[in-house]
Amino acid sequence: MKVLRRPVESAQYASRVYRQLTDAFKIKVSMSRRANAWDNAPMESFFKTLKVERIYQNHYETRAQARLDIVDWIEGYYNRQRLHTSIDFRTPVDYEASLIAA
Repeated sequence: MKVLRRPVESAQYASRVYRQLTDAFKIKVSMSRRANAWDNAPMESFFKTLKVERIYQNHYETRAQARLDIVDWIEGYYNRQRLHTSIDFRTPVDYEASLIAA
């Protein structure tokens, strides 16, 4: 199984102990390039969309309820119905299918 670890705090990458542990367990560490604010832009955009279009529109009683609703929204709407400007106004499912077919 492949594991990808991306810490929130960039200082964690500087830790010798952290790097030794990730190397020992064959964990791939995802790093942004130095001084490049755009590396994480797609994920920042996704989380903004998730918050604005779904989370802020609902009140969740429990974390489990929130988790189920968010997974439903991503799988049922975001990936299958919502059109994305970055992929020529297609859904991610349609875009992926076109890549596989090509």
